[in-house]
This record gives sequence, C-alpha cells and structure tokens, in this order.
Amino acid sequence: MHIAVIGSGYVGLVTGACFAEFGVDVTCVDVDVAKIERLARGESPIYEPGLDQLLVKNLQAGRLRFTTDIEAATKQSLVIFLAVGTPPRADGAADLTFIEKAACSIAQHMDSYKVIATKSTVPVGTGKHLACLVRKHQIHPIEFSVVSNPEFLREGSAISDFMRPDRVVIGSSDPEAIAIMRDLYRPLYLIETPFVITSLEGAELTKYAANAFLATKISFINEIASLCEKVGCDVHDVARAIGMDRRIGAKFLHAGPGFGGSCFPKDTMALSVIGQQYSSPTKIIDAVIEVNRQQRLSMIPKIENLANGLEGKRVAVLGLAFKPETDDMRDAPSVEIVQGLLTRGAKVIAYDPVARDEAEKILPQIEYAVDEYEAANGADVLVFVTEWNQFRALDMDRIRNSMRAARVADLRNIYDPTNMREMGFEYVGVGR
Repeated sequence: MHIAVIGSGYVGLVTGACFAEFGVDVTCVDVDVAKIERLARGESPIYEPGLDQLLVKNLQAGRLRFTTDIEAATKQSLVIFLAVGTPPRADGAADLTFIEKAACSIAQHMDSYKVIATKSTVPVGTGKHLACLVRKHQIHPIEFSVVSNPEFLREGSAISDFMRPDRVVIGSSDPEAIAIMRDLYRPLYLIETPFVITSLEGAELTKYAANAFLATKISFINEIASLCEKVGCDVHDVARAIGMDRRIGAKFLHAGPGFGGSCFPKDTMALSVIGQQYSSPTKIIDAVIEVNRQQRLSMIPKIENLANGLEGKRVAVLGLAFKPETDDMRDAPSVEIVQGLLTRGAKVIAYDPVARDEAEKILPQIEYAVDEYEAANGADVLVFVTEWNQFRALDMDRIRNSMRAARVADLRNIYDPTNMREMGFEYVGVGR
C-alpha cells in the first residue's frame, strides 16, 4: 500500500516515519521547500527521541520520501492523511484554513478512489465539511471516503506511542474505508492493540475529550496542591494515595506550574467553543482552563516571596520546554513565568538541554547558560520549571556554594523538601 501524509510537522512526520517502519510506502508532503530538503537529507526539524534514526533508516530503505508535489503524492496513494496545523483563532476555535486548502488540493488531483484520513485535531463536523469541499472541488466525480483517525502522541515518547498505542480510533460509516484502515494498521494486530470503530463525529470528539480529561486531572491536582499548602500537608502523599485507586489512576496527578504545549491549551479552548456552538455548556472544561491560567500566575509570587523581592535579583531558571524530551516552547508555562520575573525587575539566566534555539525566539531578552551550574552561579534563587531527568540528581552542594543565596523554587517537586532544607537551602515546592 502507498500512502501520503500532507503536512510534515510533528504529527505528520512521526506518522509518516512510523508507517514506513511498518513497511508501508510513504510520501510526506509539505509546502515548505527548505523543510522538505532538510528532511530528504534525513535531518529532523524537530527534537523527538528516536525520530532521526527512523528517518535515516527508512529513507535509505526507499520506503519514505519527501516532496512538495501534492499532485504526484495524491495520485499514487490509496490513503491520504491530513496532518496539517489547526491553530487556535482569536476566539479559541480551531482554524481550519490549512486543512481546507489541503482537502481542496487533493480533490483537484484525484484520479481514483481515495481514503482521506484526518490526523489533525479538528472540531466535530469537520469530516463531513471536508467531504463537501472535496466533492465541490473535484475536476471529475470520483468516489472517496473521509475517515477520522485521531492521533494520541505524547511529545517525547511519540515513536513508542505510535508503535504500541493504547488504542486505534477509526471514525467512518464506510465499510470499505474501515477495512482499508484496518489493513494499514495490521502490524498492530500482532500486539493485540484494541480498535475502536465509531462515527466521524465520535472519533473527532474522542480526541478533544481525551485531552480535556487529562488536562482536568492536572488542574484538579493543582487545586489540591494549593489547598495542601494552606492546611499544611504534602500533595505528593495525597496524589499517591488517590492514584492507587484504579478508578482514578496515578498518571497526570503531578502538581506543578500548569499544563502547556501544543495540545492541552488549544484543545480545551476549542472544546469549550464547540460546546458553545452546540448550546452544550462545558463548565468543567471552562474551570480547567481558568485554574490552569491562575496556576501559572501563582508561581511568580511564590518565587518573589522566596527571593524577598525580585528587583535586581538574579534568577536562574532550569528548563524552558513545556515538558521534558522536547524542544517545544508552544504555550510553555516557562514563558509567562519568565516574563513575570522580568516585569518585577529580575535578571533571568536560563538553561534547557534542547530548547534554547526555540526559546531564544520567544525570550530573546534573557541570558542563556551552557549548563545547569553556569546558570546557578551567582544566582539569588534557582527555579526548576521543567523536570528534565538530568535535573533530578544535580550536585546540590556545588550549586549551593556557587549561588549568592541558597534559595530553590522547585515548581516540579523534583527534590525532597526536608533534604533540601537540611542542606541549607531555603526551599519551596508546589503543594508541599
């Protein structure tokens, strides 16, 4: 089977590389000529563990190609995945401009039956909307099917998530299209991956509902963390105890500065807008969004109080990406936190293992260190914002001795408060 993936961003690139690893012939299409040339050389434009090796391996095997020629890719493919961006509009709704353009281009170049599968996160009803667009823009009437096949990839572990998913969701009422999609994912039958076959609308809503529920768990534990600080207990104990209940589960019960990235903020806002459009209030989702906004802002006075004021203080920030194992700075909590520190007169020096290039585009006004120890040298307060593994076992004696004042604001609860205080640090965490 030959497939095409329209859009070579994060989702499209991982999708194309992983299907090629399954033995499928894949053509990835993008309008960005420089990106396509770079990918054709086996160079990934994004940081994702294992992706570089997958690209090189499958390029060399001839199963993976990159092009700007959407016409050729459309004509030679049975399944065409739409993996273009659906960024938020000013009102929070998803902007469908790119996916609509891609669908119209496919329509104009179709010469045989195609399955058009949406990987992009799109509002409920988009599948039917795209089907109308394709019919409208076809040169000649040709049969096709539109399928919703949402992705559930976590940045930092996307390859594993694709190769060993919790489930595969296929939204369609067309038996032929469903059979083709099942055949495409056939390698996953060997590991007994569950398949959920539902309607277009059911699959589209599943993606939003999944992300919104995970975001809800994060905002919930952050509210509990605030209460823990007031009543004098440790949120780690509370989270561990409730997470042992199998109905609740331990994942995403980690207090911190709030969620960020390209999915949770965008998708919770979009789901709220969808609720408004269908006159179905999303009061829980709306509360999740507000709690997350407040959580980020609450980190700044926490740091300010620890430092006894921020005017003229040197603040070392460790971790800028929205989560570990990625260079993604989209909606990262670090941005608002750093900007808040600067507004209050602080001088900020930061270090992130891989996100410096992306961070400099957003935060050009701060200093950047070559490692954790250079960042901490001479600092009045050290702030952990992203929980990179390499931050978990630092030489804290060395850091304490190099700092102007031994103060740590641990916004990811990486270290034990008692141990830190015994070492001579003034220490604050989140909910501890």
